Amino acid sequence: MISTNAERVARNTSDEANERIRRQTQANVARFATAGDEAIDQRLAELDREWDVERWVETLAPSLTLFGLFMGVASGRRGWLVLPVAVQGFFLQHALQGWCPPVPVLRGLGVRTMSEINEERMALKALRGDFRDLTTAPEVESEHQVSAALAAVRR
Repeated sequence: MISTNAERVARNTSDEANERIRRQTQANVARFATAGDEAIDQRLAELDREWDVERWVETLAPSLTLFGLFMGVASGRRGWLVLPVAVQGFFLQHALQGWCPPVPVLRGLGVRTMSEINEERMALKALRGDFRDLTTAPEVESEHQVSAALAAVRR
């Protein structure tokens, strides 16, 4: 079945791993709740550098594919070509369903999805006060409000 949901990796992850990741994100936010803006700025910079599960898979797949191709050519043994075929098959499965063999290992190690990373990012921005100047009215009254909302999210 093809999954179109951005949460496809989390849906294909064990409840235990998802809960462990959720608790770690909550602990991260709690640690910075009273740490001050400079500490939050540093944590946001760390989050900008954090590799999500997609990036790990996107790096592992071509690395293993290239290794298999290299070994097949260098050794003259066509058996090595099974590796790139298998890896690309799993890579396609990951793209369509959100699962492939490395995903449970990566999730077990605490590797998060981009939406999980962004959840921490938005919570830290809220703690820092990035959203305090935004209106809570359901209608947007000015271009300034739209610009302020976008600036708060991008900051």
